[in-house]
Formats: sequence, structure tokens, C-alpha cells
Amino acid sequence: MRIAIDAMGGDAGPAVAVHGAAAAVQACPGLEVDLFGPGDQLSNELENLPRHLAAAGSHLSVHHAPGLIRQNQRPSDALRRGGETSMALMLAHVANRNAAAGVSAGNTGALMALARRALGTVADIPRPAICTAIPTRSDGRCYLLDLGANVDVTAGRLVDFARMGEVMARHVDGLAAPRVALLNVGSEGTKGSEAVRQADALLRAMGSLNYIGFIEGDGIFAGSADVVVCDGFVGNAVLKASEGLARMLIERVQLTFESHWSSRLVGMLARPALRRLKNELDPVRYNGASLLGLDGIVIKSHGSADATGFSYAVSRAVQEVRRGLPARLAVELDARCGSTQQEQW
Repeated sequence: MRIAIDAMGGDAGPAVAVHGAAAAVQACPGLEVDLFGPGDQLSNELENLPRHLAAAGSHLSVHHAPGLIRQNQRPSDALRRGGETSMALMLAHVANRNAAAGVSAGNTGALMALARRALGTVADIPRPAICTAIPTRSDGRCYLLDLGANVDVTAGRLVDFARMGEVMARHVDGLAAPRVALLNVGSEGTKGSEAVRQADALLRAMGSLNYIGFIEGDGIFAGSADVVVCDGFVGNAVLKASEGLARMLIERVQLTFESHWSSRLVGMLARPALRRLKNELDPVRYNGASLLGLDGIVIKSHGSADATGFSYAVSRAVQEVRRGLPARLAVELDARCGSTQQEQW
């Protein structure tokens, strides 16, 4: 399997992408990685891989890309002037079927616009949605979408998100009938915006999804649903708030045990449990958001991710390739669109 990576998108430069790609190669036997960015710079990073990652270097190839997309660059400008950038050339590599998936930590808006142009969408989906898995109670996880690609959405778009998230939960997590919910300010049918109430009515009328109705914010982390749907403004706020809360809790626990000699003693005894807690809550484990609806696989990594976080994003791409997610989306969404139209006629 071959994955293409935009090595220039992250906040910390190409070292994070190169080291993260090498770690992913070690974790996924048979993985080959094509790195896009300035050739000399990437070659230097490969030559200076840490000793524990050096063996993976032979599975990483450099593809020269002289330009880069800035984090503050407008998507429209990226479409006009971004042809020779690491992001655009990486996406062209995927579009030409030279790689099975692409990964970037770059400008989200530019990545969405360039990916849509390069790859197109499946089943007449007008615009992809950003989707990621977040941790829930009892070591579970829930798919949340959209996370910022679509701020103002219609009821029809929320239904599209629900259908795409349900397909992902079934095929990636193996759930027979994923529970799908709409995020709202209350569980009553009169609550929420007009678009949310209309989407609720449409999903109830469909009958083909295991739709459980409205869910409030605390229900996401309680594991009350497997797929939670909202507009991009709300989803992005929920995701960033949950990541900030997780980091704060980890820091508070560590400070509590370090504040006094007796607490430090207890902390030493509790260290294995605290390490497990940190690993479970650490947002790094869940790095890598899917651009669902594209006719191809593109994963967005956090711009601030370290090498470990970036390796999780690459592993996410590998998982979706193995599941053939875009092809499954195309088949199932087309079939459901057809059956819905027949019912309406």
C-alpha cells in the first residue's frame, strides 16, 4: 500500500511529517510513503532520521514540490496559484491513482477545495464533510461530523452527513446498526434550529438508518450514539473544547500529585493507572479527520500534531484504504438515493 503525504503543512515543519511517516511504516508492514515538499529539505530529514526510525527510511520516497500552501491562505487563492505546492501535487498523486490515500496537516480550507477539485465527490455529494472519532465511555468511540467544512447547512446536508457517518461506522468499526443522532440543545422535538428540526423529520421518514433522534452534548461522551451529526460551526467548537478539556484534566491530575510530598508518594504508586488515563484521554490518539464524500481518501492531521500524532493520521488513512471506504460510500449512497426516489414516486 502506498500513501502520499504533504510534508510541509504542519506548524513545526517537515520533520514531524517525516518522523511520523517513518513511525507509521514501522507499525504497518508493507506500507510505502511518498513525501511531497522541497527535495533537498526532505532528503536531509530522511538522512537524519533518529536511530530507532532509520530502518523505515527505505520505505519513504521524496517527490520535489517547490511551493507550499500558507496556513492563512484563502482557498480561492490556493485554487488559482497552488498548482506547484506540496499539497496540490500530493493530491494529484492520489487522483492519478499513484497512491491509495493522502495525508496533510495543512490549511483545512485549501485542502478541502483542492481535494474536491482533484478527486471529485461520490454519489452527488455537493461538498465533503470533516469527520473524526472521539473517545466515549467504556473505551468506545463516536464519529462526529461536520467539524468545520460546512458552517451553514441545510436539512438535506445534515441528512447527507448522517448517511456518510453511518457507512463509516459500519465498515470501519464493524457495527451492524450504528446509532445515529442529531446534536441539539435539547431532546424535545421543538428544540433547535429550523434546519435541525427538518433534518430530524427527514431522518425519521427514511427508515433505513438506526436514527435515535436528538442528543445533547453530554450524550456524545457518554456513548449514547455511534454517529453524531451537526453543522461545522458547532462540531468544530465541540471538538476543540473537548481537546482543551482533556489536556487540562491531564495537567490538573499531574499537578495535584506533584504538589506535596505525600501526594508524590501516592502518585508514584498510581503511575501505571495515570499513564493509562493519559493515553485514553490524549487527543493525539484520535488525530486524523476524514474528508468524507470525496472520491478518494484524504486525511487531515492537526497542524500542531507531533510526530506521534501524525503517525496516527497516517494509520487512519491505511485503515480507510483497507476498508475501501469511498467505494462503499458510492455504492451505498447511490443505492439509497435510488430507493428514496422510488418511494417518493
